[in-house]
Amino acid sequence: MIRILSKRLVSASQVLLPKMPLKYPPQVKGRMFSVQQDLPRFPVPPLDQTLQKYLVSVKPLLCEAEFRQTEKVVQEFRKDLGPKLNELLKKKAETEANWLSEWWKYTAYLDYRMPVVIHSNPGTLFPRQSYRKKEEQIQFAAKLLAGVLDYKMMIDEQTLPVEKLGNSPLCMMQYYQIMSACRIPGLKRDSWDCIPPDHPNAPIHITVIHNNHFFSVDVYGKDRQPLNTEQLTQQLVDVVEMSQAKGPPIGVLTMENRNNWAKTYNKLIKDKVNKASLTDIQNSIIVLCLDDPLPEQQDEDSLRVLAAHEMLHGGGVKQNSGNRWFDKTIQFIVGANGFCGLNYEHTTAEGPPIISIVDHVLKFCKTEKHKLPAVALKRPRKLQFNLSDQVKEDLGNATCNAESMVNDLDMTLLTFKDYGKDFPKSQKLSPDSFIQMAIQLAYYRIHKEPCASYETASLRKFQLGRTDTIRSCSNESYNFTKAMDDASLSSKHKADLLLKAVNGHKNYTNQAVNGEGIDRHLLGLKLIARENGMNVPALHMDTAYSTSTHWKISTSQVPAQSESVLVFGPVVPDGYGICYNPQEQQILFGMSAFNNCKDNFSEQMSANLRKALLDMRNVLAGSLKANL
Repeated sequence: MIRILSKRLVSASQVLLPKMPLKYPPQVKGRMFSVQQDLPRFPVPPLDQTLQKYLVSVKPLLCEAEFRQTEKVVQEFRKDLGPKLNELLKKKAETEANWLSEWWKYTAYLDYRMPVVIHSNPGTLFPRQSYRKKEEQIQFAAKLLAGVLDYKMMIDEQTLPVEKLGNSPLCMMQYYQIMSACRIPGLKRDSWDCIPPDHPNAPIHITVIHNNHFFSVDVYGKDRQPLNTEQLTQQLVDVVEMSQAKGPPIGVLTMENRNNWAKTYNKLIKDKVNKASLTDIQNSIIVLCLDDPLPEQQDEDSLRVLAAHEMLHGGGVKQNSGNRWFDKTIQFIVGANGFCGLNYEHTTAEGPPIISIVDHVLKFCKTEKHKLPAVALKRPRKLQFNLSDQVKEDLGNATCNAESMVNDLDMTLLTFKDYGKDFPKSQKLSPDSFIQMAIQLAYYRIHKEPCASYETASLRKFQLGRTDTIRSCSNESYNFTKAMDDASLSSKHKADLLLKAVNGHKNYTNQAVNGEGIDRHLLGLKLIARENGMNVPALHMDTAYSTSTHWKISTSQVPAQSESVLVFGPVVPDGYGICYNPQEQQILFGMSAFNNCKDNFSEQMSANLRKALLDMRNVLAGSLKANL
């Protein structure tokens, strides 16, 4: 269930409810929703186009016999069932602003039963800050909060400028539903609640967690005037003074398998005190985690990797995993010794809106202006929990499970400084497509085969658009990766294959962001069959479909103005999770693998990725010399 609480179903509230007529805020020129209702609806692509692209995309992943079998399956689907399902999907698209958006929230997130930690929630590591002492940590956290409130004002007043991709305006709804929002565990399906800014009792508090203790902290005074930095600092000082000793690691419950967590949650809310505390957390604007110091490391690079782990999962119960609430849409993490970042629950937003907040907050922390103090502020209130013996037993199990998860994750950060977006742009090549081909080459060199590769394609050109898949592994990428280490081939030949692979990826990207991708269309055909009481089509049961959606490489480009890097876990047991922030003269990567997979090592991927980027530059340079 997705529930949004509002006095009037305007702005985000209407569009979060399925099959409701769209009503957006008034179209005021230059404001956040000024072109929202003019954005096109997400289309249903022509069936033959999707099926043809699908066959092309699976070819490098299959042997000849498997491909011939898949051709037969596709032809059979095209004859009868496919057109029927496509017509049903078109009818659905006629009645909804976006035929995919509600399905996607459930299929990708709220129905997902694995832990949100590592498997769904991304973490973001900020550039290391200059503070080192406890009082400086608190002061920085207060500045950060002031920056969040400054950004929230732009969301509340809908004054954020409309983003564009080229000349196309983008849907801004994700920005409107990231504050005062939380995921709530359910036994079969989770729910998600949001209190929008136009609600008469919109929250004025945040949740602060310190030493595993939870506090409700007002950040607005009388007449909804935000507290200034000095007042926020005092609020946080009060929190720290009231939580000197470690409390039980209640937050680790949010790291559990969703079914396990839902069972414990239902036990907790039988107690009125617990229910009130949980509601206070869920309704708060954001969560702020004040963390303990990281374990000592020999060098700065190792310390940064450890800090990235902290942002993704808290580092285990002995570190800061109990000092979290991973169901909250946004939780900022301010650690000791200058390390900070955030973790976000993925149900309603992708990386760009989150990074937009990050860039604003980090800039605000450097250029903060003094504001007048608010009046009539309340002292922080500690949230109480009554833990029954059953809940204590569940907490013990959750602690063991969390430690296993944390210990299984392997992570490496790579800051590639030899060049950034500047080099591919100098070659008139798409920087993103160039980086994707480097990832393909790195994987091929390690595993000697291609694999299904996922890159996020934004669909925000459409109303309520989320994502589709860019299938980065292609016939062109496979030909390129096979050729790169073939000593019998010239640099010019390799360069030609590289250019074909990069341009092929760019073309697929353009098609995907314009609503002509294949993965969400194929998913829609499967879901519309289920919605109409039909069996799952044979096409979706075929080997090619499972192979081509087993994303051994899961990637996302999340550009930031700051030297922040986003990290997430692999989406399959034998996969890699790779996120990158391409800047003009460097590229920041965060990459992960699971230790239980003996063939995958993030450090090995990092080394091969660095070599691939250098070799690709050298091949293009060698090709240029050969032409002179």
